[in-house]
Amino acid sequence: MNRRRFVESLCGGLGSVGLAAMLQERSEAAANTPAGPHFAPRAKHVIFLFMTGGPSHMDLLDPKPALLRYEGQRPESVDLRTERMTGGLLPSPFEFRRHGQSGIEVSELLPNLAGIVDDLCVIRSMYTFNPTHTPARNLIHSGNIAATRPSLGAWISYGLGTENRNLPGFVVLSPGARGGDLWRSGFLPAEHQGTHFNHAETDPEQMIRYLRNDVLGAGDQRRQLDLLQALNHDHRDRVGGDSYLDARIRAMETAYRMQFEALEVFDVRKEPARLRGDYGETPFANGCLLARRLVEQGVRYVHVYYGPGQPWDDHKEINRNLRERCPDMDQASAALIRDLKSRGLLDETLVVWGGEFGRTPVSEAGDGRDHNPYGFTMWMAGGGMRGGIAYGSTDEFGFQAVEDRVSIHDLHATILNQLGFDHERLTYRYAGRDFRLTDVHGTVLNELIA
Repeated sequence: MNRRRFVESLCGGLGSVGLAAMLQERSEAAANTPAGPHFAPRAKHVIFLFMTGGPSHMDLLDPKPALLRYEGQRPESVDLRTERMTGGLLPSPFEFRRHGQSGIEVSELLPNLAGIVDDLCVIRSMYTFNPTHTPARNLIHSGNIAATRPSLGAWISYGLGTENRNLPGFVVLSPGARGGDLWRSGFLPAEHQGTHFNHAETDPEQMIRYLRNDVLGAGDQRRQLDLLQALNHDHRDRVGGDSYLDARIRAMETAYRMQFEALEVFDVRKEPARLRGDYGETPFANGCLLARRLVEQGVRYVHVYYGPGQPWDDHKEINRNLRERCPDMDQASAALIRDLKSRGLLDETLVVWGGEFGRTPVSEAGDGRDHNPYGFTMWMAGGGMRGGIAYGSTDEFGFQAVEDRVSIHDLHATILNQLGFDHERLTYRYAGRDFRLTDVHGTVLNELIA
């Protein structure tokens, strides 16, 4: 039977509903079955709040009073390599106070996060090994400094699959489209690549290009897609399997269904005015609120960028910049935790906050801080993590992680653990060897797990 007669027989004999069901069944049968968790998961979803550029830990969550005592000096212990020419120690002008029952010290810049500090697991001993944005950002996104490996979100999608066939399993919220290599699927099947949306918009039709078809109705679109999918399946059956074609087949099905669900799910304007006021009305606030709506609908992994560009890359005027930037981030991040908790979603949603590295305690350009991979702070909340603890420490000046040091691989291993995966067993065969997110590294931080 030639291709034309094949298509005609399908479209004429089954009708659009029968054909759609048959194609979907064949598509899902051809899909790679999710690896599935190795043990009972504590979390079902992850929201990663990424502070692009590297936030300053000693100004936010890691107080270092010794900086004031030795202001302007360059002790031997901080005579470490920095990317640029740096000077003496630069104290933070921001006051730290203890908050919550845990008594964790938090900067005056973060009053809202201070109010929920008992829900936070603050890790003050993160470290990485590259001081340059691109490789360091690749590392925290994919476990490797090369821009070719699958991202964390892709691994989670590969491992868990999707809970909602009408939405992507891995969603990226960023005001700009730059950085697509950070949400790549790499050598994993292409269906696990992140899908990007511009959260600077609040109207779904502005956020998602071509969301609504102004020419064809739903029925005509279905028949058109059925024809296209029949051709795709016929081609695949004749020439053999192709993960990119399989992914495209499923992507077109998801896109067709998403146009009806996205108008509801992606519209944060449907939230009560009071709740939107809790988050704020900035792009990052929209991203945090939308992230909650997405995990509520079964999306596995949502990556929210504070951007565009590298807003936390404060090489100069850091004190002024932080005063302008922190209120927005602080309000929306804390509102997300409170909102998830009030809906009973925090226990099953792991929220991660941080950047690719921290900042130096020594000055750059007089009133700035350079990149610091040796020691920085991140926090996690929900998803079975212990709240109200500050784990590990940097030296007295905040330059190096010295106690209970935590690598990016340790962080990834712990995230996967909370989703029910042994990070050493979540692997994918490629180019003759088994790859994993954590490569040959990584230790689960059991002391941080509730």
